[in-house]
Order: sequence, then structure tokens, then C-alpha cells
Amino acid sequence: MTRAVLTLNAGSSSLKVALFPANGDAPLATGLADKVGPDGVLKLKDAAGATIEAAGDLTTHAGAMAAVIASFRAEWPDLDLLAIGHRVVHGGADRAAPVTVDDAVLNDLERLAPFAPLHQPHNLAGIRAAIAAFPGVPQVACFDTAFHRSHPFVNDTFALPRALYDEGVRRYGFHGLSYDYIAGELASSAPHLAEGRVVVAHLGNGASMCGIQNGRSVASTMGFSALDGLPMGTRSGQVDPGVLLYLMDQKGMTAAQISDLLYKQSGLLGLSGLSNDMRTLEAANTPHAAEAIDYFVFRCQREVGALAAALGGIDALIFCGGIGENSRLIRARICERLGWMGIEIDHAKNAGNDRVISSDLARTSVLVIPTNEELVIARAARAAVGLTKEAA
Repeated sequence: MTRAVLTLNAGSSSLKVALFPANGDAPLATGLADKVGPDGVLKLKDAAGATIEAAGDLTTHAGAMAAVIASFRAEWPDLDLLAIGHRVVHGGADRAAPVTVDDAVLNDLERLAPFAPLHQPHNLAGIRAAIAAFPGVPQVACFDTAFHRSHPFVNDTFALPRALYDEGVRRYGFHGLSYDYIAGELASSAPHLAEGRVVVAHLGNGASMCGIQNGRSVASTMGFSALDGLPMGTRSGQVDPGVLLYLMDQKGMTAAQISDLLYKQSGLLGLSGLSNDMRTLEAANTPHAAEAIDYFVFRCQREVGALAAALGGIDALIFCGGIGENSRLIRARICERLGWMGIEIDHAKNAGNDRVISSDLARTSVLVIPTNEELVIARAARAAVGLTKEAA
């Protein structure tokens, strides 16, 4: 019997999956259903990286899930799914831990859709599809906001009328599953750093930073939505609210048009006029691509400084995410103006993508740690059904 837990990350047109054994942290298989719809594509790989044959109806999330499970069952005919863990972007103001989904929880999460309109509906569609496909199998929701529920009030609020805070207009922070993984990894591999003041830079198509002290989130660059803070692939990052008023009053733009502008036309794509992919921009030889990189680097430097101030100092800077883990250029450029806070990288270590890239004499450690949100979800799903390694 192959006893396992499944993790799902449902996006607007994608379904990212991983199958974990009941008693291990190395996945049995990983995969992605991309472009869910008429042009859907499904790619699955086993633990050795070999392709798992996959086919099916990819026009809907439910169809994509059925195709994934059919492929897994063909590979492991005795597959016994114990629990399914889901990434859910928004858990609200009070959820600081994963929860097992029932009708009441699902209804409550649906009410949070206006707080994350481009993410929450798709996350919940994934849960509904899993419930339909596996009635009786526990469904566990893991929230990107949960890790940040330890924020002090000053990092949780805006200077707006208190009634808005009370109804949920506050700084939630996101990418919490990634930060949760990094905090746990530090606790096991570098406890002296985990107990200190750490800035984690989750840099990718979605990007944010988090200030962590003693394993707890103190402040995040993202606020009410996943738009705030750093510039991203197609998202704007921090914008003066007056700009939005100007777009409405002077340009006559609707809320939908502004949403499309901020989420899909801005960031690296908007600044460069070329691409949302940092790899493309690094390889390009255009002034606008260079300026887009300059702005991204500048905002990262500025936010490291701001988070260090919120923490009262900094003992380590951690890079993760697609850009943070892979772009030697961006890491080097971000660090080059942070010597005043004890940050100095060893360029040979950085070029080699070493785990520790700070120089031996640097006062502040700089590390590159690949994040693993799926593992955080899998562990939560196992815990929700009371599964331990001994029990497995």
C-alpha cells in the first residue's frame, strides 16, 4: 500500500501538485497542469526526474485533477491518499495555522475573496474539485497569511479610521508558506541565526520580504494585498494612493481597468516594455530593461533597510524564490550597497550558488536557501490527520 498525501496549489489557469509519502519529506512525484483550458498541458515527474505519462481532460481544474490522479494511480496502483493539503492565499485576520476544511470553513474562506480576488477563488476551486474527487479524504487549507499573524499592531495597520481595521482592512502579508519553510530550515540548520534578526527575500515573479525574529514574523513588505511592496513580474509593488485617484479622476479608469494595470501590466514588464522574466531582462541590451533591473534592485535595498529598522538590527539576509535562488547578478547588486549593515558577499561563493555567500569576515550572514512551500503543506496535511513517522 502506497500511503501518501497530496499537495495542491491552484491558480487561475494552473494546478501545481506534489505527492508525498506518509512518512517522508522527499516527494514521490511533482507536476504542473499549465494553461488549464483548451490549450492545457500536464507534465508529471517521479522522484528520479523521469516523466510520468499523463493525459486527460485539461479544460477545467476538476479535469486536470482527475488526469493527475489517474496518472498517479497508474504509477502506484495501490495508492491510498490520507489527506490533501491546499495552498490558500488568504486565511483572514485570525487564522495563524492550517485548518481542516468543512462547509463552515469553506464558506468563511469564500467571504475573503474580495480581499484577494485574483487568487482566492482559484484556490477554493481547487479545494472543491478535490472534495468532489475524494469524498471523505481530509482537505487541509494552508494560508499564505498565517505566518504573519504575529505582527505587532504597528505593522498590522494603516492610518485609516479604526472601523476599517476592525472589518479587516489591515496589513496581512503573504508568501507565508515560504517564510515558514525558511524559518524552520534555519531552526534546524543554523539555530544561532534562527534566534536572531533575519530578513528573508522571497524574490520571484511574485516578490516580497519578511523580517523574522526568533522564528516569528515581525514585518512584511506586502500589506492588504499581494500588490504592495517590491515590484514584481507584472505587479506594481508600492504605489502612492494618489496615483490611483488620478487614474480614476483624470483618466476615467474603472476599478477593473486599474486592477488589470496594477496586477498584469506593471512591474518588470511595465518598466521594461519587454518581459516580466528577470532572465530575459538580464540578457537584454536595452536601456529600459536595465532601468527595470535598477528599480527592482533599489527597492530591494530600500526594503532590507526598512525591515532591519523594524527588527532593530540584522543578523542574516536570506535569498529564496526563483530570482533569489538563481540570479547571481541580482543577489550581488542588492548586496553591493548594504555594507553599512555588515553585508559583504564573497563573489566566488555567489557565482557558485553556495548556501552561504557572505565573506568570511562579514558581520552579517548572507545565505541562499531554496524554499519548499509544498513540503510545508504536506507536513501540515499529515499533522491534521494525526500522522507521525512512527504511525506511518
